[in-house]
Amino acid sequence: MLANSTLYCSARCVVGPAVRRLARKYTGRSALSSLDDMDDVAVTSPMFSSMEEFFNPTETHRDLRAMLRDFVKNEVEPQALEYNRTESFNLPLLRQLGDLGLLGLTVEEEYGGAALDAAAVVLAHEELSYSDPAFCLSYLAHSLLLVNNLSTNATPEQKARFLPKAVSGEHIGGMGMSEPSAGTDVLGMTTKAVFDSSNNTWQMTGQKMWITNGTLDGGNTTGDLFLVYARTGPERSDITSFVVEKDMPGFHVGQQIHDKLGMRASPTAELVFDNVPIPNENVIGNVNGATLCMMRNLEIERLGLAAMALGIARRSINVMKDYANDRKAFGKTLWDFGQIQSAISTSYAEYMAGRCYVYALAHQLDLSSYGNGLDADGTKLYCAQMAKTVADRAIQALGGYGYVGEYNVERLWRDAKLLEIGGGTNESHHKNMARDLRRGPPLE
Repeated sequence: MLANSTLYCSARCVVGPAVRRLARKYTGRSALSSLDDMDDVAVTSPMFSSMEEFFNPTETHRDLRAMLRDFVKNEVEPQALEYNRTESFNLPLLRQLGDLGLLGLTVEEEYGGAALDAAAVVLAHEELSYSDPAFCLSYLAHSLLLVNNLSTNATPEQKARFLPKAVSGEHIGGMGMSEPSAGTDVLGMTTKAVFDSSNNTWQMTGQKMWITNGTLDGGNTTGDLFLVYARTGPERSDITSFVVEKDMPGFHVGQQIHDKLGMRASPTAELVFDNVPIPNENVIGNVNGATLCMMRNLEIERLGLAAMALGIARRSINVMKDYANDRKAFGKTLWDFGQIQSAISTSYAEYMAGRCYVYALAHQLDLSSYGNGLDADGTKLYCAQMAKTVADRAIQALGGYGYVGEYNVERLWRDAKLLEIGGGTNESHHKNMARDLRRGPPLE
């Protein structure tokens, strides 16, 4: 555990009922004053009296954001650059989010969670990604792809077995869907599980590729817990989801993926299943019915990734603003040059458009169902491209300084590229959105 963990929580605490007390005790609203500049644009609407209320709809959301900004300043930011350079993973820091109650934002309180909404998910990913998108990616894989998926689709007995340790951070894991030859074509997966009625178990064989948190110790062993999708019948849609636990016989790391363009501080691995025996009670949802589990979780996953893009864009804009204030050329600050004015103002407008889109979807998203696929695709498509473009402008505005690690924007640009691939490629979003728009009624 990190030395300063008592600054945020003297004992195990759960965000939700406790977040307001924690934020008031341990943070100030100006904890990261440079981050607050873009939250004070006054607007009016039928539902919200200000932009501040739109992005922070309740006192709980405001306190959660304040606590996260203080945590990011004191714990996440100091380690981000070095862990990126060394391609290493800060597991103790991720476990510390469990101490703060952040690993189970959407989980019922009876299992240790905070029972918060999609807006809380968005602001958590936005704030963490502002400093370290790679660390935030590991957080997303655990808290959304694994924990939220179990919270939404598991039985009460399964939740009692798996969620408390996953919410506390004692167990860290993710989800296994993509394969070496099956990415966007997820239903083309070849990993299979065959039921053995003699001992009430399933035998799983196959491989999963590009698994975030697939290993936590440099490739020696797997993460602790994974929700894994496998083929269980002859039909293309006959997919079932299973909880696969560390140390199950035949379950091991194939390889840790190194030398990635971005997200270098988030561990990525290939997972191998050599006739892994999985007890029948580890089946999540109905046999051959995992596509429903996928759909239920896909919307919040894509919204979380879009929120990560917001953090990247906001950081890039603030770097440009600070540099334009400090750097002089031809006897003037860079703020006096039209090219820099254009880069910053255009980036701000695009960022705010994306932020409003993301929070608008968050306010209407029901975590227990699905039906917002069009805008889940839309937010991620727009924000992923926007974040990479804004980070690119920041590199250009800083010139040579933008090309090196000290100013962070080159890292943000590299990290942003993953958002155009992972969780759905840009091309898959185009296809999905075109299908939904073609079927849907006229826009009003």
